[in-house]
Order: sequence, then C-alpha cells, then structure tokens
Amino acid sequence: MELYDITVIGGGPSGLFALFYAGLRGAKAKVIEALAELGGQLFALYPEKYIYDMPGFPAILARDLVTGCVEQAMQWPHAVCLEERVGNIAAREDGTFEIVTDKGSHFTRSIVLCSGIGAFTPRKLPAPTAASFEGRGVHYYAKNFDAFAGKRVVIVGGGDSALDYALALEPRAAHVLIVHRSKFRAHAHTVARVEQSTVEVRQPDHELLAVHGNGAVEAVTYVNRKSGEETTVACDAVLAALGFVSDVDQLRTWGIATEGTGVVVDPLTMQTSVKGIFAAGDIVAHPGKLKLIACGASEAAVAVSQAMAYLDPSGKVSTIHSSNLTLPISAKFGAAS
Repeated sequence: MELYDITVIGGGPSGLFALFYAGLRGAKAKVIEALAELGGQLFALYPEKYIYDMPGFPAILARDLVTGCVEQAMQWPHAVCLEERVGNIAAREDGTFEIVTDKGSHFTRSIVLCSGIGAFTPRKLPAPTAASFEGRGVHYYAKNFDAFAGKRVVIVGGGDSALDYALALEPRAAHVLIVHRSKFRAHAHTVARVEQSTVEVRQPDHELLAVHGNGAVEAVTYVNRKSGEETTVACDAVLAALGFVSDVDQLRTWGIATEGTGVVVDPLTMQTSVKGIFAAGDIVAHPGKLKLIACGASEAAVAVSQAMAYLDPSGKVSTIHSSNLTLPISAKFGAAS
C-alpha cells in the first residue's frame, strides 16, 4: 500500500495549483482525474476560449493556460491517475482515507477536492425540437471555433461563456446572434465589448422556441416574452451556453456537507465538514465565493497549507514561496511505500 500525504481529486486549474503548492510544501502528492487529460473543463470544453482574468495575462487561450499549469505543477514527480472516477471516500481507523475509484483504491492522509462542477452535463435547450438536432447543428460547447467559420450562429445564454463565444466567433462566422431571456450575467467589460461589436443581441425577454431543419439546423424561432412576437431566422448552428448541471449527491454519501451545488467549507481553512478533507475551486460554497480561476488558485494554496497543518499539528501554517523548496514530508510522517 502506497500512502500519500495529499491526494487532489480533480485536475483542472485549481487542482493543478494545489499540486504545485503541495510540491512547494514538500508533500508526497497525487492527482486523480476522471478525464483522459489534465486541464479539466477548460481543456475539455473550451481550449480555444480566451481567459481574461488571470494575473499577468491580458488574455490567454485556455489550452495555453492549462499547458502552463501542468508544467508548473509537474516540477515535482507527483503521481497522476487519469480516466479514474471516484466512487467512494472512506475514513480508516488509523485516520487515513481510502479513495475507491472505478480502477482501484488509493490511500492518503488528506484530500483536497478540486473537482469543479463534476461531470460535464450541459443544461439542455428547453425548445422541444432541439434534442433531435444535437450533433447536427446544435452544440453545447465549442472546442474548435474554426468549425463555425462562415456560418450563421445563434448563441443561447447570457453568462461569460455565451458572450466570450460570441466575441470569439464574430470574426469567423458569417453572423452571430445572441438570444437571452434576462440580463447578461457576464463581466461588465465583456458586455461592453459585445455591445460595440457586430454581434446581434436579442435580450432581455427573448427565448428560443424551436429549432427547424431537414436533417440539420436551418433556422430557429425565438419569442419576445413581453410582446409575444415570434421571429424565425435562418441559421446554420445553435450554440447553447446555459451552464452545466452539478450533481453533489455523491459528495453527501461521503458524509461531506453541501449547500446548493457546492461543498460547504470554512473559508479560513477550506476544510469541509470532514476533518482532513479540504476543497478549492468551483466545487466550493462559502460567503463571498467568486468562481474565478484566480480565486480557485488562492483557495488551493490555503487548502494545501491547512492540510499540511492537519498532518502535523505541531507545525505552524506559514506562507511558502518558490524559493523555499523542501524535501518530501513522507519520511517525516512515516508514509508507507
């Protein structure tokens, strides 16, 4: 049985920064990721999307950010387990944890949950005809923006992803239309850029009613809920950016308290309701929570530092800088190998 000091569940940006910080702290660490590659939602769904809220980068492609995060994290020989889904977490009599996946068991002294929204299950378009066009013009994310080149695209949604998609597709597509039923929920700067662009906006009070076509998307009908007026426009693709469904039921079976779609943590320590299990990133729920990558990185650093204090209560929590590289702590804590 190989025992790790810290096991990170989730290999997105927050999880990768947790690994990096675990390396700085000298921890023997492992990451378990359900996808075939590290990078999480950014790499799996939005590799060509620009990220605008990372310190030091006016704008950076998601795939480039992921590449940097992986390189930063893997300066240490952390164990990486890909394509493994966690099915259960159980506390053992000796105070350690057993993490059971669909491929086997992992043993660890502490856990940092960075699994984000969990499985990437998109919120589906409510239009009754939309499902029949999935894969034939109805999309729930865009991994390759060039696939929309020269097309008339209708984007449904009003969050950051919807508006970022619109701005990214504007120079490629023949025409971009946003349909949304309420106020935009994106950054003010992004909203301003859309308003100054050639993107056509039907918002608020507009909702998609139907998708039309013979084998592939050819048009959509949307309605103005205030006036009742319906409009049908020709298009080649519908891109729904309505967010993703987060299922926290599994976390509850592990004894971890949840609130809404997130894990309840002490914002000072990032510890969950289970001692020894910490959390960071989009999976976290606490007062003042901001779902930003930069905030997730901060939470990851706090979680790892507090996990180290949990492992060695005699030590004090202190800031570790990149100049403070240390040897792995596994020998100090007598980790089995």
